[in-house]
Amino acid sequence: MCVARARLQYPAVKAPCLWPLALLVMLRAGDGRGPARPADPGSARIFLDQRASALVIELAPMDLPANTPHHMIAQPAVATLEVPATGSLYGFRVEVMDSAGNALPRQLLHHFNLIDPDHRELFLPISRRLLAAGQETGPIRLPWLLFGLPVNTGEHMVASAMLENLTAETYHGARVRLVMFFTPSGWPWPLFRASPWQLDVAFPAGDKSFDLPPGRSSRSYEASPALPGTIVGLGGHFHELGQQIEFADATTGEVIYRATPVRDSTGHLVSVPVSRLYGWTHLGVHIVPSHKYRVTVYYDNPTGHSLPDAGMGVVGGLFVPDRRGEWPSAERGDSLYQVDFRHYMRLSGGHAMEMAGRR
Repeated sequence: MCVARARLQYPAVKAPCLWPLALLVMLRAGDGRGPARPADPGSARIFLDQRASALVIELAPMDLPANTPHHMIAQPAVATLEVPATGSLYGFRVEVMDSAGNALPRQLLHHFNLIDPDHRELFLPISRRLLAAGQETGPIRLPWLLFGLPVNTGEHMVASAMLENLTAETYHGARVRLVMFFTPSGWPWPLFRASPWQLDVAFPAGDKSFDLPPGRSSRSYEASPALPGTIVGLGGHFHELGQQIEFADATTGEVIYRATPVRDSTGHLVSVPVSRLYGWTHLGVHIVPSHKYRVTVYYDNPTGHSLPDAGMGVVGGLFVPDRRGEWPSAERGDSLYQVDFRHYMRLSGGHAMEMAGRR
């Protein structure tokens, strides 16, 4: 159930992927030069695919032995890549393929993260999260005439993934590929320059999963946005025992988004509803730096004992700033930025997924 100003609602989707959970951006690239690929096929790469009108990231290839969980596989290195073209993104899909470019089973993908180290998050001075996906995450596509995330030549993206192979077949040279739908600069659209954002109950930095005590419990985090603007869509993610997630204006008490999980006939969590807050007569919900906003997740653990890493709670969506211009740059000297950077670069802490998209 979604409440407050969520007048319109997307159908429930599998594996919310917070770039928004039903929002995001990309396609159409091309500068007349064709795909720019590095000479070393064993490295990660980013290039324009003009035929598909897409900006593509491929991580380094790796071997996936049969019947091997993710913690027993040498994962592809975290890749810092330079954006090759200026334009805007309006959607994506994540694939796993073999050395010949053939699609491999989606269950090989544990999760994929894309982070912008050059700009800050809306609610914290850490690196901006662009997207996250799990094996259940299907293609995400925004109305490209309306919304797009601006990207510029020379900016950076940090891509990382975790794979596993619980099948009986070994795969050699498997690659994770992120295909981002892209509109090149010079076009009169999108109408609104938008950015993904998120607010996690485990902010500010580090692993986002937490232990669940027995019985009913909740966890919250509050913060203020760096600039005023309008949230046009949002959704949430939590783990199997989650009962509800909520995003509210803590200053006024207004609930902006509240959702309970969609479950299958056996009671297992299938998805969390995503809300579109814009329509023909309104753009969305306006938020301001003078207010604090709170994300809260609720759990019920019936086992009678604590469950390690069984909790997670994050909301995220698409945000349109009041002033059409550059998103705030990252403050690389900030202590939170440094802690967060070391974590997602795997220089410290675990390899937990930084956003939603995994259970």
